[in-house]
Amino acid sequence: MRALLASLVAGTLTAGIAGTATAAPGPAAPVASVAPVTPRSASPLAAPDTRDIKERLLSIPGMSLIEEKPVAGYRYFVLAYRQPVDHRHPSRGSFTQRLTVLHKDTSRPTVMYTSGYGVSTSASRAEPTRLVDGNQVSVEYRYFTPSRPRPADWSKLDIWQAASDQHRIYRALKKVYGQNWLATGGSKGGMTATYYARYYPHDMDGVVAYVAPNDVDNAEDSAYDRFFERVGTKECRDALAAVQREALIRREPLEKKYADQAKAEGWSFGTVGTLDKAYEAVVLDLVWGFWQYSGEADCADVPEARTVSDEELYTYVDEISGWSFYTDQGLDPYTPYYYQAGTQLGAPTLSLPHLKGLSRYGYQPPRNFVPREIPMRFDRRAIPDVDSWVRHHARHMLFVYGENDPWGAERFRVGQGSLDAYVMTAPGANHGANIDGLVPAERALATQRVLAWAGVDAGTRAAAPLARLDKAPAEEPRLRP
Repeated sequence: MRALLASLVAGTLTAGIAGTATAAPGPAAPVASVAPVTPRSASPLAAPDTRDIKERLLSIPGMSLIEEKPVAGYRYFVLAYRQPVDHRHPSRGSFTQRLTVLHKDTSRPTVMYTSGYGVSTSASRAEPTRLVDGNQVSVEYRYFTPSRPRPADWSKLDIWQAASDQHRIYRALKKVYGQNWLATGGSKGGMTATYYARYYPHDMDGVVAYVAPNDVDNAEDSAYDRFFERVGTKECRDALAAVQREALIRREPLEKKYADQAKAEGWSFGTVGTLDKAYEAVVLDLVWGFWQYSGEADCADVPEARTVSDEELYTYVDEISGWSFYTDQGLDPYTPYYYQAGTQLGAPTLSLPHLKGLSRYGYQPPRNFVPREIPMRFDRRAIPDVDSWVRHHARHMLFVYGENDPWGAERFRVGQGSLDAYVMTAPGANHGANIDGLVPAERALATQRVLAWAGVDAGTRAAAPLARLDKAPAEEPRLRP
């Protein structure tokens, strides 16, 4: 069971994914009425603030500068903002949360981006930021290093507290950036943008959530099994399943390679428990990881399981799943993700009938990937509440999914009571799906609505890409949403 990964998603938010000619499995679901959007502007009575943007940002109480970096055509700041550990009791301690501001102009709209993990300190723009040619505020999710209280009270890591972090940042920066705001993110970041909208529905003028999983019933995961029964071609599915089986059949010689690599690299397995558990977790991730980040064109690279050498088999599994991931060193940066997966977000479980008699542990729960000294208790109310709100109260929201992305098997849906809200699927796309990969009619509609929510004239030319969002290992686990 891999963590929600936004790094590849983040990269493809700034570069289109080529769609195929196949039809998307689910039609776009626009709600009947489209609400007019009135661009926001500062009060006409207010005198313009002529101070330098750095001075304006640092005049915000609790805001401090980590560094300013040169970026052509922009001002780029890495900042720290003092947040309460518990927004219900602000006097009971605080911590410093990292964020970045990519400043273009206070007369432009602003996009609040989060991966749901750490924040990259290299300048980049998410797809909505490019579309509206605006400013971007990127926020590090609480409890990801270094934005973690000391000592850490893990009970304060929940989706409401994280949404409240965003709310306070928005309230502070709205005084500087007075035009319309959008929230966005991919994968866990898309979930984060959605949760923010649920708890603070009046902050943002629109939300663009990419490939956001929605595990309403953590005990019922048959949608994932159905997905893997039909994704791609039967030949590709069979070849991947055979590689998984062969890796478990050859467990003994391949675990020897794994042990040798662990010794050479200094890896340990205290959190997951044993090298054997880590080995099987990596192997079981293979099929999921393939479809999350690869595509049908990559099926030709799947090795012939019965004839491939041990070395080639070991290397292929490493390329898709990553042998380092379930080591203590691989898991440690993502403790906050696994904690949330095991307390609110939920996690998928597959039936894996093709591995019967070979798998010893099955899909392991998030509890196995969090140090035992951290207590965990699952809250079954949080995600159903958000799901109900989206179905009945979503306003100015766009959900984009990839046809071949496993995480889209359990997705957000809009329904009666929603207003100007949409779910669209990019044909042939994986976990990197974006607006640019939609079929032309949906791409045009999505682009038009994003511009309208941002209060931008539809004739405004989209800005060229600045840079891909970083895939730094400090941001997201390699194969998680």
